[in-house]
Amino acid sequence: TNQAFAAILEDGSVVTWGDTSSDSSAVRDQLRDVQQIHGSSHAFAAILADGSVVTWGHRGSGGDSSIVQDRLRNVKQIRATSGAFAAILHDGSVVTWGEPGFGGDSSEVQD
Repeated sequence: TNQAFAAILEDGSVVTWGDTSSDSSAVRDQLRDVQQIHGSSHAFAAILADGSVVTWGHRGSGGDSSIVQDRLRNVKQIRATSGAFAAILHDGSVVTWGEPGFGGDSSEVQD
């Protein structure tokens, strides 16, 4: 993010520091077997070993993925803008969340 860092530890857990809005304490128990972490301006998204995703941080920067959480399975990659995330699934489909003006709503270009 712009004001915080997140690092994957050797045991697959995550440590964060910096801006308190990007603190991972609320999702710490979910952050196991983390494979990748990506950041927007004020949020993080982590891909777990099972292909699921855990997000935290500022809601307006994609820190709340609850609206698409049931679709965040078999995630291969995540990309971010300053206010949104896009998850590329193993089947090639894309799931987006976050601020619509920053790419968080891809409904107009979905099949």
